[in-house]
Amino acid sequence: MNPDEVLCLEQVEKDFGNFTALAQVNLRVSRGTFVLLLGANGAGKSTLLRLLAGLSKPTRGRVLVAGAEPNYTPAARSAVGLLSHSTLLYDDLSARENLRFTARLYGLAAPEKRIDQALDAAGLGERQHHRVRTFSRGMKQRLALARATLHRPSLLLFDEPYTGLDQRASAALSQQLIQLKERGSTSVLVTHNLEEAVHLADRLVILRRGRVGYDAPWSGGSTAELGSLYEQHLG
Repeated sequence: MNPDEVLCLEQVEKDFGNFTALAQVNLRVSRGTFVLLLGANGAGKSTLLRLLAGLSKPTRGRVLVAGAEPNYTPAARSAVGLLSHSTLLYDDLSARENLRFTARLYGLAAPEKRIDQALDAAGLGERQHHRVRTFSRGMKQRLALARATLHRPSLLLFDEPYTGLDQRASAALSQQLIQLKERGSTSVLVTHNLEEAVHLADRLVILRRGRVGYDAPWSGGSTAELGSLYEQHLG
């Protein structure tokens, strides 16, 4: 694996009984790249993210994240951060307590300083001692992003993170993702919100029936251009 690559998939396939969800997927992602992963329902997007997160193993082929198979060692799993439409937060804990719990899971050194920084970045410093159940959907998602990035992973995975967010909350989340991108984070985003994604991606991958049907740099065109390209390659 090239040292500049954070992600490498070689001839990856995933079967569920007699059904093949992913077939002969090859993908290499360099450090600092923001990949927009698109595809129709059932194309294999969520299956692919589960493989990258170490939540599932490929039936055939090899998946490497930061040079290691993500589902074998704690160190390899710590290379990945995941944000989805489900926040994975504990409603009865405060914002700080949620992040403190995450810090303990990863054995982070000087966790309180890092938690302070994460809360400030999420704009939640004044609400840090409030229970998460009192938060709006947008506030919860900002905290969930702080949780996903607290251990400074090599690869960030975003699975429909805009679900349930209003326009203001979506814009706030996009601004946080832009800041992560500017800091050199490597990311894979799955979303149907093309209006937000068009300003984030610098590479576009489209899955079609479990295979990579399109993979090319994205130069930052309009939402209409992105939508048209997507429709062309759905098949």
